[in-house]
Amino acid sequence: MKNITFIIAVLALLASYAFAPTTGTITGTITSKSTGKPLAGVNVTVDNTSFGDATDGRGHYTIKNVPSGRYSLTVSMLGFISETAQNVIVNASKTTTVDFDLTETSPASEEVIIKTEQPVMDQDKSMLQRIKQKLSGEKKMDAVMGMSEVRMLAAPAPCVADFNTEEYRTITENEFFETMKKPLSTFSIDVDAASYSNTRRFLTQGQLPPKDAVRIEEFINYFDYDYPEPKANDPFSIYLEYSACPWNEQHNIVHIGLKGRSIQKDKQLKNNLVFLLDVSGSMNSPDKLPLLKKAFRLLVNELNPNDMISIVVYAGAAGLVLEPTPGSDKENILAAIDNLNAGGSTAGGAGIQLAYKTAKENLLKEGNNRIILATDGDFNIGVSSTSELTRLVEDKRKEGIFLTILGFGMGNIKDNRLEQLADKGNGNYAYIDNIMEAKKVLVNEIGATLFTIAKDVKIQVEFNPAKIKSYRLVGYENRLLTDKDFEDDTKDAGEIGAGHTVTALYEVVPADNQPEDYKLKYQETKVNKNATSSDEALTVRIRYKQPDGSTSTEIVNVVKDKPLALSKTSDNYRFSVAVAEFGMILRDSQFKGNANMKNVTQLAKASLAKDEFGYRAEFVRLVDTAELLMKQQ
Repeated sequence: MKNITFIIAVLALLASYAFAPTTGTITGTITSKSTGKPLAGVNVTVDNTSFGDATDGRGHYTIKNVPSGRYSLTVSMLGFISETAQNVIVNASKTTTVDFDLTETSPASEEVIIKTEQPVMDQDKSMLQRIKQKLSGEKKMDAVMGMSEVRMLAAPAPCVADFNTEEYRTITENEFFETMKKPLSTFSIDVDAASYSNTRRFLTQGQLPPKDAVRIEEFINYFDYDYPEPKANDPFSIYLEYSACPWNEQHNIVHIGLKGRSIQKDKQLKNNLVFLLDVSGSMNSPDKLPLLKKAFRLLVNELNPNDMISIVVYAGAAGLVLEPTPGSDKENILAAIDNLNAGGSTAGGAGIQLAYKTAKENLLKEGNNRIILATDGDFNIGVSSTSELTRLVEDKRKEGIFLTILGFGMGNIKDNRLEQLADKGNGNYAYIDNIMEAKKVLVNEIGATLFTIAKDVKIQVEFNPAKIKSYRLVGYENRLLTDKDFEDDTKDAGEIGAGHTVTALYEVVPADNQPEDYKLKYQETKVNKNATSSDEALTVRIRYKQPDGSTSTEIVNVVKDKPLALSKTSDNYRFSVAVAEFGMILRDSQFKGNANMKNVTQLAKASLAKDEFGYRAEFVRLVDTAELLMKQQ
């Protein structure tokens, strides 16, 4: 009996070792050396791994579930010198604190290496060796079409692009329209923000972006605005403001803002998510697949236990590498992500088809069904043309499955294709240029990214010709609709997510006097008496559908003809026009008037508001960078 008791005790002891935690946490605070204040939005990465984070408004970061071992930790931020802490020791179930005090950049700045001497315990050495073997990518996943069959092959040498094949859709700027001839302006909302982060990538690397890479509405909508929460059962609130135009003193700006209803995390619908990940050869560079892994690790840590996750990958073919797995099983989900390696051609069409098939087989009638596609957009096998792919996505959206697209990389990003696919797939498009952006999209704004609270949202503005002589919509060139599309419920439009803000600006020319009637041969064009006596400058109509609905609801608001002085406007107004002015300068817009970087900086600095995550402060630094680059031309 004693022997049996002893054996049981030994087995229990061995089991405790077998199931003991093998991961720890790295945390810390990052401050500015010159001011001593915390820095928000600093990228923090564990070198040669898929682990990372970005600092919050308190300058704090936390990287969880890091396997025990010795690492190098690198922090970077626009306008500051990057620093690396070496010999950072992570012990099981322990928290390692590493703080940084960053120095602002100067022309002669170089990377700073910080060495820390700490002994590595013997058990950590063997663990570290296993981690390195796991992360070294000795094998790659080449998935074969089928629901679970995966073939493992040796990874090819890294693919390095020696030429630039990036693609952007041509933008023809919106013109001014005379209100007497065209009183209505109609467009679909756009919650995408990829253009801004992609432009940031160019500027950070010391280049000005291509003009067609600058979509001004995506610049504006990159930022959150302090709009009121919706009332009662409305899916969103409407915010209107009317004031002076900073780049043309003869004009005014109409600011239209929407704020999607926020959803508490414990009240969110269950998720059926399919991660569709590009593991082709074109993804084999540090800013692509390795960054993709870091991004999806952040997302996985935000999942609820009852969420269902599947992973589809594609290279020369497509395959399911993780069958539907509950969010509670984070270990297996993260292991599937960590084991991915890049190589082969790009069968993106086959991947999209398999992802939709997988999502449909696990469809939640009372839940959120979404595919998250992460790629550089370089499809070259099977269904690969943009028109074919958009038709495929348009057809699949009818099944109640939405599409989010995350773009990665430089050199061959197919921005035009990814934007159109997200548009047609009832989803949104973001460009991930660093771990900070990954955290913004997949952690800070997770509700807006995943949960649609209104679809097919259209805006139609009717201008009063007695008050507004002419107008132009700033940006949204790819989202214009015909006037009759507004009431046509079969016409697709944009979606708005939980907590999302959407902003649009009109530049208008006030009517000096009573407008003249146009004398035409076949029709009469006159201003009625009501327009002349009215104090309304314009009427804003918004139509939307519930996420599972087919019939739209209309909301109507008016803007009075009482423009505020610029100094009396809100932070929302001033910051949005500063961002728009910046975009027009980068595009060298024919409508930029007296726009200049000094004015952009002054407006932005005066309207930073709460800026919890430091995005607006980063914008100011980005403006300074762009100004320096322009002076060198």
